[in-house]
Amino acid sequence: MQTNEDGSTTIGVGLISVGWMGRLHSRAYSNLRYVYPELKIKPRLVHAADPAPARAQEAVEALGYERAGADYRDVLNDPEVDVVSICAPNFLHAEIGIAAAEAGKHFWIEKPVGRGEGETRSVAEAAAEAGVISSIGFNYRHAPAVEHLRAIIARGELGRITNVRGQMFADYSSDPRGALSWRFVRGLAGNGVLGDLMGHLVDLVQYTLGPIAEVSALTSRVYTERPELPMGTGTHFAVIEEGADVEMKPVENEDYAAMLVRLSGAAVAAGAVGTLEASRVAVGPRASYGIEVYGTEGSALWDFERMNELRLSGGLGAENQGYTRVMAHPGMGDFGRFQPGSGTSMGYDDLKVIEAKKFLQAVLGREHLGSNIQDALSAAQVVTAAERSAEARRWETIAPVSGTTAAMRA
Repeated sequence: MQTNEDGSTTIGVGLISVGWMGRLHSRAYSNLRYVYPELKIKPRLVHAADPAPARAQEAVEALGYERAGADYRDVLNDPEVDVVSICAPNFLHAEIGIAAAEAGKHFWIEKPVGRGEGETRSVAEAAAEAGVISSIGFNYRHAPAVEHLRAIIARGELGRITNVRGQMFADYSSDPRGALSWRFVRGLAGNGVLGDLMGHLVDLVQYTLGPIAEVSALTSRVYTERPELPMGTGTHFAVIEEGADVEMKPVENEDYAAMLVRLSGAAVAAGAVGTLEASRVAVGPRASYGIEVYGTEGSALWDFERMNELRLSGGLGAENQGYTRVMAHPGMGDFGRFQPGSGTSMGYDDLKVIEAKKFLQAVLGREHLGSNIQDALSAAQVVTAAERSAEARRWETIAPVSGTTAAMRA
């Protein structure tokens, strides 16, 4: 890191994997100085790594990195790299996260951090030992409407929270001809929709309401086999045409998961219960990631497909019954940094700019407002407990994790 004559700080950025998410992280760093000029943080895109030559070349020619290569270790060993974004496939997250910590690099890593609680804990321990700052790709928590929801729950405006409903329904695997990517292979992905989508939902619940203490779960595999594609030739969105000469291979993890949960006594919503569902094969929803919170004096509903809105209902004594549509506005979260007024919507990419801002502020020793590796560990514990529960058909208790950003009682 370098302090400049104008008081700004230049931070050297490394990137591991130049896919969709790698591009998104890079744009977030580049946009930071325009969205938050008063922070005087100037990310410098230094070094990228991707084993695909075309993507490494793209990192330099399109994204603006000064150099690129095939080996992620070269990024971690680069003395001009201060922070690193880890956007590789899920099965490489833990390996690279541990290596980043051991190299003394602060890291922003996509979820899930590991294939279950064990790998995630290993990354958390490495980060703690090295004393590096971490940030997790739990981007939905940064939506201004979600930040507003968290605030009104904490202020008690919904009364005592009684129950929560959440769902993360996507259709990216709803076509049975969808290709068998690494996401369906247990040795590579670990669990299926539990790690891929339910982890996001668990974080959303814990960030707004507080830690989950108990879980009872069930899972199902809707499609037991899929047509195989050679590794690296397609994504989990790829669909094989009818009649194509491909081999069918087994799907090794779950397509759907449901959980009953009880929140801990330390949660803002202490004692509340709820139901959480996740599916990657839902027909209809594209990215229906939502949460419904019910209290003794009101309720609130939010869905990512309508990211810039929150539906609020007052208590029984309210003059107007039913739900009011509240639109995101400059008074909510970071909305005003992107749009001047309600009705001009923020987008998914903007959430990553907020995430980058919170990450780099923490790296510079300023505010620690973003997610961290302890949040990732807490979510992984819940997901792993849910997997055990589904297999054994019993309730599982989850140990509390210290140092998270979960909504806790004062």
